Amino acid sequence: MLVRRILTALTAIVLLSGVAGFAHAQSAAPKAAAKSAKPEPKAVAAMAGGAEPTLIGQFGTWGAYSATPNGKRVCFALAKPTSSKTNPPNRPRDPAYAFVSTRPAEKVTNEVSVMIGYALKPGSESTLEVGGASYAMYTQGDGLWIKNAAEEEQMVQAMRRSADAVIKGTSAKGTETTDTFSLKGLSQALDKIAQDCKR
Repeated sequence: MLVRRILTALTAIVLLSGVAGFAHAQSAAPKAAAKSAKPEPKAVAAMAGGAEPTLIGQFGTWGAYSATPNGKRVCFALAKPTSSKTNPPNRPRDPAYAFVSTRPAEKVTNEVSVMIGYALKPGSESTLEVGGASYAMYTQGDGLWIKNAAEEEQMVQAMRRSADAVIKGTSAKGTETTDTFSLKGLSQALDKIAQDCKR
């Protein structure tokens, strides 16, 4: 069921971004996040557009991966939240992941997105707070992307320098969520995928 959900989300992401073989997905259950920083192998495979991903490095809470779906290289860093809260409390949700992907064939570098773990309220906006700044994120299904693409590089630089990022969203049922991602190791993971994705 999780794999089917991720594949459905990937299809939506591909259609939304206009990119074939897009490698995106995340999952971090509040309880699972504390137990393990490692993503589920099936989820990672789905993130790699169906290609077999290779873990090229683990840096703090961030894993760096590469894959070659349809002959096109994709690299991504991903992490689970270190803490998750819902209001009202204890509302069920699927795991969440934040990730940063690079796809040289499409001239995409360090694209940030989040799979939040539930259907977002249609037309709602979420925010990613990092380094004292707040970035508006647009929503589609259970995915989040930065609303103003011109701010993405600034956001990634803030993520490299900061201790954590906080993502806030509202589900289709009105549940408010707050996920905190540790950014420890993100800078090294991004450096690794930049090096690996040059080839």
